Amino acid sequence: MRRLASTPLLLVAALTLASVGCRRSDPAPAPAVAVPTGAATTADAAAPDDNLNAVLWVQGSAEYRAVTQTLYRAAADKLDVALAEPHWDALVPGERGNPASGLPPAVILDVDETVLDNSPYQARLVREGREYNEVSWDRWVAEKKAKPVPGVVDFAKAATAQGITLLYLSNRAEHLQAATLENLRTAGLPVKDDSVFLGLGTVVPGCEQNGSEKNCRRRLAGQHYRVLMQFGDQLGDFAEILANTPAGRQQLLDEYRDWFGERWWMLPNPTYGSWEPAIFNNDWTQPRAARRQAKREALNLAN
Repeated sequence: MRRLASTPLLLVAALTLASVGCRRSDPAPAPAVAVPTGAATTADAAAPDDNLNAVLWVQGSAEYRAVTQTLYRAAADKLDVALAEPHWDALVPGERGNPASGLPPAVILDVDETVLDNSPYQARLVREGREYNEVSWDRWVAEKKAKPVPGVVDFAKAATAQGITLLYLSNRAEHLQAATLENLRTAGLPVKDDSVFLGLGTVVPGCEQNGSEKNCRRRLAGQHYRVLMQFGDQLGDFAEILANTPAGRQQLLDEYRDWFGERWWMLPNPTYGSWEPAIFNNDWTQPRAARRQAKREALNLAN
């Protein structure tokens, strides 16, 4: 999912999260979601980083690759069932404004940490003692060097072979569209045309964008397609989170628990996400140490 303008959404989105109570997202973009910081000092670079193990796990563990490959292979095995069932739809009822029956099939995929692996960007932040910011994120996207998440290319080939359109619903900013589409193509992902990229600046008539929420763009997709599946690394990639609190997020999970592994497919992303600010009241203006303390206090010591 990424920054606010992926992830998650970019920085403006991250700040918007604080005001609307649950926004931020993807991308990183769409990768790590923090407010911009100044130049890192030597002390900053040497200080412990909350993201070290998470980024290293994504980059260095066979377990991460096993998880993502397993998930995409299992999803590919469900495509025949989804296609054969005329009433199968992966949009929640409140985001389906028109009948899905008879529409051409599509799959919605978030981009960052769902299709493209941005861990090199996260690794740079860890090594340099920095946090996510729009400038460094835009530079990374402009490099167009993100690799595909393991398993996604095979799934994409299986889907397109059955006439299914892939829609890339991302919180990458509109000005990053060209670089993103080129990176997707280079990574081996099918891109039918520019219309399949539903970025943060996508205009949806009659639906007002709320921060970095994706509900308007899902509605737009539903106007033209029967959505068979959705893929993401954040709950907000599947449906709108009404309250970005631990309880509010659990409520959404409980309501649609049976959709996961059928219509919804969640990719692992321990490096960033809207779950993190839910722990410290969505307030990214707090010093890093205060945010870390809130996370320490949220640890469950008793089970």
